[in-house]
Amino acid sequence: IVFNMASSSMSERLATAAGVAAYRSAVGEANVADMMVEVGAAYGGEGSGGPIDPRIGYVRDSFAGMAQVLALMVETRSTLAELVDGLPALAIHKGKVDLSGIDLGECLEALAIEFEGAEVDRRDGLRLSWPDRWLLVRGSNTEPILRMIAEADDPESARSLCQRAAKLIVSRSR
Repeated sequence: IVFNMASSSMSERLATAAGVAAYRSAVGEANVADMMVEVGAAYGGEGSGGPIDPRIGYVRDSFAGMAQVLALMVETRSTLAELVDGLPALAIHKGKVDLSGIDLGECLEALAIEFEGAEVDRRDGLRLSWPDRWLLVRGSNTEPILRMIAEADDPESARSLCQRAAKLIVSRSR
């Protein structure tokens, strides 16, 4: 399966549990679809909940996603709530910082140093990951802001990652 850098680790955890290879692409439906073609993925999607099933087409299709969830409910004889209860419980926190007076490259480098020990991925901004949490910091493609998205096992840990990153970024603004 393929999902983007800002998507929940839930997909990765479920894929690992099922013995399925999981890949992360840059943010954006086109990037997910391109990587799906490149690796021959059977499924993909964006963190917004848009599934991409190549049997239908390499585009997000919410109607296909709804049909697949309904089919799973019938197949497992489970309610939607029961299916959700079977998923890992993770917390995502999002933040943003105005890019005015900020050297994006310099800030991303400072973050990589500040969070020493994290696995670093620079394919789409800066993604720092640990076994139990991650932080993505990237420039917005639509606004003059820096977006921060963090995920952890609990809301406070996710919020703390974004706050720590924001504090460092703001301290470096001119």
